Amino acid sequence: MNPRAVLELVFLAAIWGASFLFMRVLAPLVGAVATADFRMLIGGLFLGAVFLILRFDPGLRKNFRIFLLVGLVNSALPFLLYSWAALTVPASVEVVFNALSPAFGAAAAALFLGEPFGIRKIGGLILGFVGVVFVSGGFSGSGFQFWASLGACILAPVSYAVGGVMVKRWAGGIPPRSLAFGSQFLAGLALLPLLLLYPPRHPDAGTTGLLILFGVLCSGLAYLFYYRLMQKIGPTKTLTVTYLMPVFGILWGALFLGEPITFPLIVGTVVILAGTALVSFR
Repeated sequence: MNPRAVLELVFLAAIWGASFLFMRVLAPLVGAVATADFRMLIGGLFLGAVFLILRFDPGLRKNFRIFLLVGLVNSALPFLLYSWAALTVPASVEVVFNALSPAFGAAAAALFLGEPFGIRKIGGLILGFVGVVFVSGGFSGSGFQFWASLGACILAPVSYAVGGVMVKRWAGGIPPRSLAFGSQFLAGLALLPLLLLYPPRHPDAGTTGLLILFGVLCSGLAYLFYYRLMQKIGPTKTLTVTYLMPVFGILWGALFLGEPITFPLIVGTVVILAGTALVSFR
């Protein structure tokens, strides 16, 4: 990997690590549904504007159904789950749980695509859950909201895993940047009716600016970097961003929100990443 690709990978990890910080701040201010929906809509509109300038046709009409399905499973559902959990769970915990995504992805590929899933991968998945136990025990909480929030943080990586299978099975011939735009934009439109049931609180100018920054940076710009790296260095090396994200997520949480960096958090993070590495690499 050349130095420029390494810098882009680190930059992407920093952006996506910060996305959990944005959700932790915005969800209590505008609501979980609005946080997830505006992220996708603003990100999709940003990508659409970029493509309009570049005169690139993303094929929205041709691939409408695939864009919508992938967007709902791979963006809308996990964004909703993480935004709702952010009302209770620290950003640093959410980003650590997100590191389970490659492990769940390997399990989903074995279940739906027939890829091998042997003892080593099973051991890695178990190790990942051991890490979750460590992280969960590192901060206090009780009641339905607490445990449901932790469940949401586990279900979100499962949703990413299923979305990855859908992309591999149905979207292999679609340009990645088209998929990024179509899935974000259409999923954002699909969630708009939910805002009637869970209307957003009226944000002030600062909150509105934060929402715009969130959508442009963590969805629009991040996906452009992500798919650029997929094309330059391949999917295996690009997915190492998952290993870098907890470092930035924990750092941003400590710096900007004052979240404590505890011993269980560090140990759990290391265990989860070790399990994910065991599943992902030979």
